[in-house]
Amino acid sequence: MDQDDLFRRLALALAIGLLIGLERGWQLREEAEGERTAGLRTHALTGLLGGICAALSAVSHPAVLAAGLLSFTAAFALFAWLEASREHNFSVTGVVAAILTFVLGAYAVLGQALVAVACGVAMAVLLALKEPLHSWVRRLSWLELRAVLVLLAMSFLLLPVLPNRTIDPWDAINPAEIWLLAVLIAGISFVGYVAVKCLGDEAGIAVAALAGGLTSSTATTLSFARLGRDQPQASLVLAGGILLAGVVMMLRVVAIAVALAPTLSSELLVPSAAGALVLLAASGCLGLARQRAGGGETATLQLKNPFDLASALKLAALIAIIMLLAKVLSSMSSTRGLYLLAAISGIADVDAITLSMARVAGARVVPTEAATAIIVAICTNTAAKAVMAAAIAGRRVGIAVGACSAMAIIAIAMAHLLLPRLPLAAAAGVAGTQVLLAV
Repeated sequence: MDQDDLFRRLALALAIGLLIGLERGWQLREEAEGERTAGLRTHALTGLLGGICAALSAVSHPAVLAAGLLSFTAAFALFAWLEASREHNFSVTGVVAAILTFVLGAYAVLGQALVAVACGVAMAVLLALKEPLHSWVRRLSWLELRAVLVLLAMSFLLLPVLPNRTIDPWDAINPAEIWLLAVLIAGISFVGYVAVKCLGDEAGIAVAALAGGLTSSTATTLSFARLGRDQPQASLVLAGGILLAGVVMMLRVVAIAVALAPTLSSELLVPSAAGALVLLAASGCLGLARQRAGGGETATLQLKNPFDLASALKLAALIAIIMLLAKVLSSMSSTRGLYLLAAISGIADVDAITLSMARVAGARVVPTEAATAIIVAICTNTAAKAVMAAAIAGRRVGIAVGACSAMAIIAIAMAHLLLPRLPLAAAAGVAGTQVLLAV
């Protein structure tokens, strides 16, 4: 490397040391001068020392860097041991932080600068969050810890090794997609658990519904329905969460379709807005009804398990069966059965038919027919989620979600079929699309 590049990398190594030293110095700010092993200046010099050793090893021999690291570790560990003996403090965090500062300073010279900076920031954040992390660990139960470990194993150990292709004769069952759905169901349950525990019933369910609706409103419905079956006293707030996830689903579908095919805006914006407003109003009304219910709904949502893995797998298997049936039935229809295909596909998922229709709108399919197919899928998915909620959660959640979903479907159908398609409406739709894309 040339001289300018070397100066920049050494400056980066010094900056990483200063960042770590700032956090360490603040943590030890109450101690008198000379009573702490390392603070702001020491960590800044440590980062620079690592950079210098790396630069020397690049022009001489790699053993220079190894010798520098070993020498520094031995010297720092000695001073840390003397301090620990005097204060009876057996924490090794300071030693690890100093060694990592040296290593990051060396990597800033020899490796990727962005990676070194990212690691330095992550290290500073972890060090600064000492008290909140320790407090969180003290309050963590075994069930919560197990839930985190199982969710991580499902996401990062099992999901990458599953085949990401269809394995059945009907080209419908993809093991990776099915397992991803199980992860989503379990993850939404865990997000809901954490949100309810931190924010309370209504705010926690709302946060979980918004997050779940962005990924899969169907998975959110299944998770909330299971909670409604186990916790009937919180059925109204859970039904409101299911409806709120449906609102997010409609907005997400329209955003995807309009982004890919702006010509669909005039056909989709008004019907989807009508349905979303009905579901949003219904969700708010259920929340008010719960507050006014008095003794019937004063019991809080009791979450004893962050998520039930067996239930998540059963629900994912149910969706897989529905997907298989939808694929088989759709293959039996002719090319004129576009709306039938949309209805069948919408039972389990709306994103696939939305992407398909948006890509062919104006080319192989008339935009009006493509928009109608997307609307049919939205209505079918809304109805299917109401059926799922009733089947899993029982009568109370089923009636609430079913009645509100029926009103939303009627609003969508009326807006799509009865509203005149005036040039002004089309212009407004295009303008709204441009604003959406600009944002």
